[in-house]
Amino acid sequence: MISNPFTDPKWAKKTVASIDRWVDFISDKTTRPIANLVRLVVFGVIAVVATVTIVVLALIGISRALNELLDIWLTRQNAVWISYFILSFVFVAIGAWLMRKRYPNKQN
Repeated sequence: MISNPFTDPKWAKKTVASIDRWVDFISDKTTRPIANLVRLVVFGVIAVVATVTIVVLALIGISRALNELLDIWLTRQNAVWISYFILSFVFVAIGAWLMRKRYPNKQN
């Protein structure tokens, strides 16, 4: 409890300690949760952007690698459209598999 400054020589330290406790209490209940939420949003956005960038660059690399690989045996024009056909077949197969996994099997 805060006392009379004229009779207590430690009045200033007690008052500062009391104010400090209240500021810490309010900070724990308001500022820290908001800072943690903002930190979560920022790191989440960074992770999403980095993931999308990596996936796009990987797909470009796979497409180019397949073009160059098919370019060994075929003409450039044929290698390009056959590589597109192969990649589209792979993506359609993955999409069909994911669509099949969408609903669990209902066996009695």
